[in-house]
Order: sequence, then structure tokens, then C-alpha cells
Amino acid sequence: MTPDLAPAPVLLWPHQARYHRAAQALAQDLFDALDDDLRPVVVLLALPTDPALPARCLEPEDCGLPAAPFADAVARGRVIQLATTWPFPERDDVTPAMIRRKHEGLGVRDAVQQTLDQLDEHAGHQHFAGWPIPIQGFFVVTVLRLQRKPLRAYPSLRPYRYYTDGRPLASSLLVAAMYRFNEEGVKALTEPEPGAGIFARPREFEELLRGAGKTFLDTPAQALGLDPATTKLFATCNTISSLRYEGAEGVGKLLLARRGHPNLEEVFALTCPTELTDYRAVRKLLEMTTPDVHLLADGENVYALGRHTGHYDPTREDLFVINFVTHYAWEFQHAGHVLLRSHYGLPGLPRTRLSRSGFRRDLKRTFGLTDHVKVERLWDVVLEASRQAHGTLLVITTEALAEADRLKLQCTLIEPVPLTPLITRLVTSIDGAVLLDPEGYCYSIGVILDGRASGRGDSTRGARYNSALRYVESSAYPCLAVVVSEDGLVNVITSVVE
Repeated sequence: MTPDLAPAPVLLWPHQARYHRAAQALAQDLFDALDDDLRPVVVLLALPTDPALPARCLEPEDCGLPAAPFADAVARGRVIQLATTWPFPERDDVTPAMIRRKHEGLGVRDAVQQTLDQLDEHAGHQHFAGWPIPIQGFFVVTVLRLQRKPLRAYPSLRPYRYYTDGRPLASSLLVAAMYRFNEEGVKALTEPEPGAGIFARPREFEELLRGAGKTFLDTPAQALGLDPATTKLFATCNTISSLRYEGAEGVGKLLLARRGHPNLEEVFALTCPTELTDYRAVRKLLEMTTPDVHLLADGENVYALGRHTGHYDPTREDLFVINFVTHYAWEFQHAGHVLLRSHYGLPGLPRTRLSRSGFRRDLKRTFGLTDHVKVERLWDVVLEASRQAHGTLLVITTEALAEADRLKLQCTLIEPVPLTPLITRLVTSIDGAVLLDPEGYCYSIGVILDGRASGRGDSTRGARYNSALRYVESSAYPCLAVVVSEDGLVNVITSVVE
């Protein structure tokens, strides 16, 4: 049996344990905000520059990684160095010493990542090696462990297609978040007192998340032939989405591609293209868009109004869509897939913001429901409802039949039917709530809910959310409401009757 990494008999440096705690807390906040099923774990590895010394797991005490595969990581890193080109080939502002350190770090990190990939081949999780930092005769590597299934659940651009200074640009928001997390680790560990600054100047995860959004949008900028260092697509889209025109919120699409793209047809062109950073002018132009006529931009200027034509080859990765959904909410899309969704300046993944595990917990807590078949049936219903473009509202209650009868003058009664994804798509296409029981049977649709005001309403949310809150809090029976907003947010409101 392969032994675990040998525990360090003493701390390698004074702030080691404190740095690990801070890094773990930051990873938890950052990746939980993206998907709480990712369950991040931070592991600190120490790889000796002296081959006579053992590799060690510094934190946590039980990291679950075997020792033998990492024994020659530094030596393998040097071999990798010999097979790769030197970084910064076209820059004259980098010293030879900096180039050597960068080259050495790339080799060690790649060797560690190769080992981690081999260990993860049949595991339910995946490890990602951070940048190796030399401390006390060891390379300290901050390793991030995430669950594999949610990692693979989100669409992505092709990885390793574009590079800047030897580092690949992010192919997804998740990868960009990893980059930002690793950068925080490098900053903390390269200070005179490694790891001390991360406590003196803690970074809020929202700040890192916004940075990840900016980092990810550098990739389409590069694909359009622009300089990621000067193109600020993320900030530009946030600003445009925040503006109103004569009181109306901006809704419409902006297609990003080089002019003359074979899949774009111009309806009419602007004599003087409008810079994307002329935010109010772009917001005004957005008023002219329709469901099939959009603004056309090359990443720097809006040059025409036009439409998408023909069949786009997604492997080109040179035609992107910015979909302005509602006030201060927009999406970045490619080939029909949403890769990023921004809400009030904070980027997120294209998910319902409702985790399967969290929904299961809510069902168990509210109804005592644990039957796998019934839980999965309700999950399929909620998942389909979350795709409703104009939002919807599901109310699950133990007394759905009685409530349907009580509210019969303000709803449409139907013969009890078990909801399927197809039926869910049909009944959520009209206004009003859908009333069903924990068995998944629907009794009424288009329900206008009642309920007493509790003082816990949210003035920033719409009537759908607040009516659901009033109804659930007024219910005399176990009740759960799933509120799907027009901007894609999904909230679960529960009431447990003791």
C-alpha cells in the first residue's frame, strides 16, 4: 500500500497553518459562489530541491495524496524545462533571472500536475496545481481540489488555444476563478513573511469573482485580434447593462465578431462606428434591436445592425453573443451555450443557482421526503421550470388539492397529472403559479397567490418573489416555493410547520 505523504515534523515557515486556513476559507467562498457542489479543498505540498529529502504534505495533516509519485517531481520538472521554449520570447523588459525562475516554475508545476492527473484518473475529484514558491529549500505548491462532476457540467471554450506570457488564457469562468485564486496564493507566499499578508489584507471573494469575469472575457478579446491588456469587455458590458434609456431597461443582443464574418449579415451599417466605451450611445442603439436583428461589433466598435445567418462552425470560436437580459443582467454566449452570466456586476456560472443537493435537503426538511424516485421527479420539474425564459413560480404543498379548491376563482383547475418536463414546459408558459404536491401531481395552473404581508418582503425583487414569500409564510401546511426570475435566478422559499 502506498504511504501517504510524510507529515512535516515542524512547520516549514511561521505562517504556514494560518496561510492554509485563509486559502481554504477564500476557496470556499469563491467556488461556493459559483457552485456549492464543487466542494473545494486546499492542500499544501512541499517538494524538496534536495532529492535526499522526502516530499511532504504540509496542510492539512491528512491530505489523502500518496508520497511516491511526488518524490521526483522537481527532477521531472527540470526535464520538462529542457523540452519547452523559454517564456517571454518577445519581451525585453524581463531580466534573465526572472526568465529562469519562470521557466523552472513552469516545469515543476507541470510535473506536479501530471502526477495529480494520473492520481485523479478514476477519482470523483480533480486537483489543480498552483505556482511553486521556493521556501526553506522546498517548492511549496498550493493545490486546489474540486469535485469532477460539477466541473464537467458547464460549457467551455477550447482550452490552451491562446497564451499570454506563456500562460494559457481562461477557457471558462471556472478556470479564470482558479487563476485568480492561484494569483492570491502567489502574492501571499512571495512576501517577506510568506502568508502573513493574506490576513492583514484579506480579499473579498466578490472582488476575485469580478476579476475572474474580467480574465475570462480576455479570451474572446484575443480571439477577435484585440489586446486583452487594453480591452475591457467585462466592464464594458456591465456598464451598458446598467443604463436605462428613457426609463426602459436594456434588452437585446450584441454579436461580437470581426467585420465580414461569414455568418453575419448587415441590415444597415453605421457611417461612423460607435465605440463600445461610448456606453450611452451603445445603450441607445440597443433600442433598435429585435429578436432577430442585433448590434454587430468587432470588440471595439459597433459598426452595424444585422443578423446571424447560416450554420456557424463552433470550432472557429470567433463569433460571440452578449445577451442583455434585463437591467444590470447580461450573458456571454458561444454557439448557443451560456458561458457566463453577470448580475449587478457579479459574474456567475450558467446555472439555475439551485443545487441538486440543496434542493434534496429542502425537500427532506420541509416534507420529510427522501424517496429517491420522487425527489428526482421533482428535481426534473424544477430544472425544466428554471429554463422558462420569462420566469415562473412553482408551489409545492402537502395540501395542493385543497388549496386548488380554495383558490379556484383565481386559477385554472386541471385534472391531477404527474408533471413531466414536457408538461412543466407547457404549464409554466403562462403567468401565475403552478400548484403541485410532493408526489409531483399538479392540480392548478396560473394561480394568483394570496397571503399576509410579513414585513420580510424584498423591495428589490419583483411581485412574483414577494407573493411567493407571503404565501409560504402564511401557509398552515408544509410548503415550498421555487421562484424563477426573468434574469435566470432561482430562489427556494420554504416553510416548515412543526
